[in-house]
Amino acid sequence: MNPINPPLVLIVFIGLLTPVLNAADTARPNIVIIMADDCTYSDLPLYGGVNVETPHIDRLAEQGMTFDQAYVSMSMCVPCRASLHTGLYPLRNGAAWNHSPAKEGIKSTPHYLSELGYRVALTGKTHLNPKSNYPFEYIRGAEENCVADTSYFDAAPIRKFMDRDPNQPFALTVALTSPHAPWTVGDPSHFDVETFEMPDHLADTPITRQEFAKYLAEVEVLDEQVGQTLEILDELGITDNTLVIFTSEQGAQFPGCKWTNWAAGVRTGFVVRWPGHVEFNTRTDAIVQYCDVLPTLIELAGGNPEEADFDGSTFLDVLKGEKEEHREFAFFMHNNVPEGPPYPIRGVTDGKHHYLRNLSPDRIYIEKHLFSKFEHNAYIPSWFWTSTDTERSYNLMERFIRRPAEELYENEADPSQMDNIAATEPEVRQRLSDALDVWMAQQGDPGAEMDDFDSLKKARKQKHEY
Repeated sequence: MNPINPPLVLIVFIGLLTPVLNAADTARPNIVIIMADDCTYSDLPLYGGVNVETPHIDRLAEQGMTFDQAYVSMSMCVPCRASLHTGLYPLRNGAAWNHSPAKEGIKSTPHYLSELGYRVALTGKTHLNPKSNYPFEYIRGAEENCVADTSYFDAAPIRKFMDRDPNQPFALTVALTSPHAPWTVGDPSHFDVETFEMPDHLADTPITRQEFAKYLAEVEVLDEQVGQTLEILDELGITDNTLVIFTSEQGAQFPGCKWTNWAAGVRTGFVVRWPGHVEFNTRTDAIVQYCDVLPTLIELAGGNPEEADFDGSTFLDVLKGEKEEHREFAFFMHNNVPEGPPYPIRGVTDGKHHYLRNLSPDRIYIEKHLFSKFEHNAYIPSWFWTSTDTERSYNLMERFIRRPAEELYENEADPSQMDNIAATEPEVRQRLSDALDVWMAQQGDPGAEMDDFDSLKKARKQKHEY
């Protein structure tokens, strides 16, 4: 009897095993995270917005699940993006101020997903430092500069990355820069500035209407680029095996939105599509935060997120319709330095009520960009000017600048958060206040003392000009 040729046995074995390996890879979906930049969730039609149409975002929602209680932990770019990609709240990952880097050695999305066999890339805006903490493959597909006068988008390099190795799953973050101020792209001329509905958190002056129209035009550009990204998946025939997350990030650069802990700042639009796994055209009240995203992706990719010490946790069971709830509370923080003088805020919501604690209520709140010389803030003087004879303008300026020690709002009855019921609902206030105390202790959050320039300088690992 002739001996069996070992190489031939190996070849046969590999031939039999290859379909199994390929099946295992195709069972793990590709991942695409599409991020807006400073888009107030309530301006989207998906969340009741009436002034602008977003057909591509709406279509994505029709094909997936919309989260009605999704939140960032800080309503500013660097901290919220760091939280999404590290699975940690700002104080634990180190990016607890705007433009501050994460702590050296903190692992992030590209570390975890590459270890699970994914190609991991990012295109567009980064705002993530130090680079060693975020070893993405960077693709020149979307505009990188959030304050540019243009909104560059090129599908070709994005398509090339997606199609580079069909046998290996990929994870791509498409970090768009619209509708971040200045509002210079899109066509605002088709909006009727005299008749559209002004949000409750904006003073109703002619120049504010003009600037709001420019912002809405950038929301349209955002929607177009969401559509272009989804079209690439369709062209490559990989839509059915790709999980897509769209999120609107924090609120727009208007008073009462970005740089605050009010819902218009920290609540985010959040949609997930995963054909065959996430039921079409559904909505959920499950509370999720950005720090829950990475653990969810790790489980999706075949890993065990419980092996890492995350602040977030996977909500894959919510996506699959196996559970209706995720977390009991979502937590927020705000350190105003370097965006203005110290004004620390902490907050929590249970989905029904929204509680805020202003840690220095004896001070006035100032956000320096809103009172700057930049042209896109030219509407601010009109708020002061009209406050002498227009109650709405006065009330909004007072609300923005002078704040009480505690605020409590009922989310459904008062979505714009204009009626502070902290004094009339003491039991609710105390329950949420206690939950906030527990969270701050868990995070090692000292409170007001960390919102100063000395603390920020110590936290930073790189030079930054204030």
